[in-house]
Amino acid sequence: MANDGVNDPVNTGRRRFLSATTAVVGAVGVGFAAVPFIKSWNPSARAKLAGAPVIADISALQEGQRLVMEWRGQPIWIVKRSKAILEALHGLDDRLKDPGSSEKDQQPEYVLKQNPEFRSIKSDVSVLVGLCTHLGCSPEMVAEIRPEPYDPQWKGGYFCPCHKSRFDMSGRVFKDVPAPINLLVPPHHYQDDNTIIIGVDPQGAA
Repeated sequence: MANDGVNDPVNTGRRRFLSATTAVVGAVGVGFAAVPFIKSWNPSARAKLAGAPVIADISALQEGQRLVMEWRGQPIWIVKRSKAILEALHGLDDRLKDPGSSEKDQQPEYVLKQNPEFRSIKSDVSVLVGLCTHLGCSPEMVAEIRPEPYDPQWKGGYFCPCHKSRFDMSGRVFKDVPAPINLLVPPHHYQDDNTIIIGVDPQGAA
C-alpha cells in the first residue's frame, strides 16, 4: 500500500520549527499592521495648523456687529459693544452665576484687569469662544436691549435656543440655566488698534 503520510510518525522537531516560524511571521505581520495605526496618533499637518494664531482685522467693525473667526476648530466672536450695552452690564450681577468671573480657566487673567464686567482688553471689543458651556451648541447673539420671551428684562446678550442658557454681552452666564460657567475668552492680544491676534497672549502677560 502506498504511504499517503496520514499515519506517518509525528516529526516533533519539524513541528516545533513550523510553530516557531508561524509565530515569528505572525509577530512581524502585526508589527507592519500596527504602523499605520500608530502613525495615526501623530497629529496631521492640518491639526498642527489648527492651533496656529489667527489674525482678525476689526477696522470695519461697527457697533452692534460681530466678526466670526475660527481658531482651533472653534468659532471666535469679536463684537463691538455700544456704550449703552456696556452700561447695562453694571446692573446684572444679582442675576448671574459668576459675575466676577472667579473661575480662572474661563479666561486669561489680563482680560479682567480693566473691569471684570467687561472681560476684555478694550472695553468696547469683546472676544469670546462662541460655544455654549453646557453642551457646545452655538448661542444666538441678541444684542438689542428689549424684552424677550425668555427674559422680559433682557439687556442684550447670547441665548442658546437648544437648552435655554443665557449669557450677557460679556459672556457671563445667568443663574438657573443649564450652562455651568461663563463663555470662554481665548488668549489674544492687539497687534495694533485694528488688528487682534487670536491664540497668543500679550507680551509679558502672566
